[in-house]
Amino acid sequence: MEAENPAERAGPELHYRRSLDNGEFHIQKCTSCNTSIFFPRAICPNCGDTENLQWYAPSGRGTVYSTTVVRRKSDEGGDYNVALIDLAEGPRMMSRVEGLRPGEVAIGMDVQAKVMNVDGAGMVVFTHVEGGK
Repeated sequence: MEAENPAERAGPELHYRRSLDNGEFHIQKCTSCNTSIFFPRAICPNCGDTENLQWYAPSGRGTVYSTTVVRRKSDEGGDYNVALIDLAEGPRMMSRVEGLRPGEVAIGMDVQAKVMNVDGAGMVVFTHVEGGK
């Protein structure tokens, strides 16, 4: 059996990746139970609906739920942070906070999403909201 090529994936994940590659951040909402969903799915994890999942652009506002520093040698790119972000719409996602030293990212910090291109692929990262927590 031949291994699956990630570029040939279909369904919700493909839609999500293509949107990011076009510079757009979208998540899903189940219109049956009014639940916002991340990571892309074919079935609502709250009510099990398969017919009423719609894509939309969230506000991008969020709060750092958890953060850690990944240590790397400077010749390998240096340290960076990995953070769990609670989106204003409800879902939690893993990403990183840009524009701050990794140790400056703090739990409870207000952040804003942006899509950046990394090695030809779109990726959601966050920046600290000035004047926020």
